[in-house]
Amino acid sequence: MSWVLMTIAILFEVSGTTMMKLSQGFTRRLPTILMFVFYGIGFIPLTLALRRLPISVAYAVWSGLGTAIITVIGILWFREPLTAVKLISITLIIIGMVGLNLSGVH
Repeated sequence: MSWVLMTIAILFEVSGTTMMKLSQGFTRRLPTILMFVFYGIGFIPLTLALRRLPISVAYAVWSGLGTAIITVIGILWFREPLTAVKLISITLIIIGMVGLNLSGVH
């Protein structure tokens, strides 16, 4: 159940970050409001997941997977260029998360 909560937390964090971009520096009201709502809601499942998961693993997965997903959204939705450095960096993030998970989370 902790990983389900982590997934929900990541999805809300990614939604909040996407709204941050769409808010155009707080100039668009609805995306600005949704940004705060999504971030606020996202901390609830993250906090609940921390009941069972080590904070080192949970935070690394939350921030790392969120970063990787936002990078993909930036490339696909906002037409940011896909570079070799971005691709290698996403791969390293994923390798790091797998390594943390293999380090002894039960």
